[in-house]
Amino acid sequence: MAPARQNSAPPRVVVAALRGGSGKTTLTLGLIQALADRGLAVAPFKKGPDYIDPFWLSEAAGAPCRNLDPYLMGRDQVRRSFAWHAAGYAAAVIEGNRGLFDGMDAAGSYSSAELAKMLSAPVVLALDCSMASRTVAAVALGCQRFDPELNLAGFILNPVGNPRQEGVVRAAVEQATGLPVLGAVPRLKLDLPERHMGLVPPQEHARVAEALHQAARSVAGHVDLDAVWSLMNQAPAWSGEGPPEGLLPPEPPQGPPVRIAVVRDAAFGFYYAENLEALTNFGAELVFCSALSDRKLPQADALYLGGGFPETHARSLAANQSFRDSLRQAAREGLPIYAECGGLMYLGRNLIVDNEPHAMAGVLPLDFAMKRRPQGHGYTQCEVDGENPFWPVGYQFKAHEFHYSEPRPLPDAELCFAYRVIRGKGVTGDRGGLVYRRVLGTYHHVHALGSPGWAPGLVDTARNQ
Repeated sequence: MAPARQNSAPPRVVVAALRGGSGKTTLTLGLIQALADRGLAVAPFKKGPDYIDPFWLSEAAGAPCRNLDPYLMGRDQVRRSFAWHAAGYAAAVIEGNRGLFDGMDAAGSYSSAELAKMLSAPVVLALDCSMASRTVAAVALGCQRFDPELNLAGFILNPVGNPRQEGVVRAAVEQATGLPVLGAVPRLKLDLPERHMGLVPPQEHARVAEALHQAARSVAGHVDLDAVWSLMNQAPAWSGEGPPEGLLPPEPPQGPPVRIAVVRDAAFGFYYAENLEALTNFGAELVFCSALSDRKLPQADALYLGGGFPETHARSLAANQSFRDSLRQAAREGLPIYAECGGLMYLGRNLIVDNEPHAMAGVLPLDFAMKRRPQGHGYTQCEVDGENPFWPVGYQFKAHEFHYSEPRPLPDAELCFAYRVIRGKGVTGDRGGLVYRRVLGTYHHVHALGSPGWAPGLVDTARNQ
């Protein structure tokens, strides 16, 4: 391979598909791992609000995966974040989400296609060939003509059933579109187990390295990597306009850093890399701990309790009573606590899984019951209208939610809320951000680059407690 250009926007590609659940993540993992195996430093990115796929993309690249979300961040922030975090890498691979043109409305707003245009990145589209042949070419041609401004550069057939089908589909697609078929991948049996929110995170997977190398070998054996690399190098060079807003303070923080505890384990792992980075940049020392194995909360000036899978670890979380007790005592004593989704559920009295209650921290006066279908899913918008430890009244922010739990307030519970939910679901009705003393529990996940006031707000609260 030719040496990479040295600029803020390196050779890059967006890997997209016709729908979600089409094997796009496996292809992206394999592509990143295969490029890394050739000695290239790859910057991984994921389109949209997602925690689990970025875990795997980070493992494959050996570098933090960054999220690029046009809805949460806006065009300028997307471009700034990409250029800032891709600088110094030989290549960048961006995994799209859902279908290529799927967005929030009929215009496809905030879709993977729109992201690719923002980044001036070529798109490689995975085409589902299940029980079809020439019809796949019609789909490919439709995608090519649907948006003339999109740089649709090539296709990967996935999966193909046999060499005869591959030959027919490959010829039909190339004749119809004039674009190359870069590979044809058979149906793979990879060791990448799934559950209700997607892939099982790698921290719960016993053979992470082998699973990644298996994906890389599969992609490398069925995809023309040299052709993909050539397409990536055709992406135009451009320089960023400086760091994205909300990542760095305008002036270096003064005084000693504040200590912010972060619960990070198999139950709570949903943290955007940019969120943790922003907290550090604004003056925090992050102290990681586990609600599963640590006996008590560490000494800290604030606590950041992210989302995750408390429902799959409910029995173990309940068994660690000393940690639950220490967290409840810290909350009563006024420790600032910011808790998202799974973290909110952990702050409740009980987490009910399959009709069995499991004792949680007991900070907030409500139970949470797991349901079979999502109770909140999608982008959200909120307006702060109540006093709380972290957000100024009047502040509006965008976020996202994805949860299967149903909140059940205890009888006669007095609930105080921080904001009105303009779009999405609240804890009760349109009320979100449950407040208790200096605790805020929310179903809404924020991204530091989409809500630039979030990181300085959390750090300032920790400093001034």
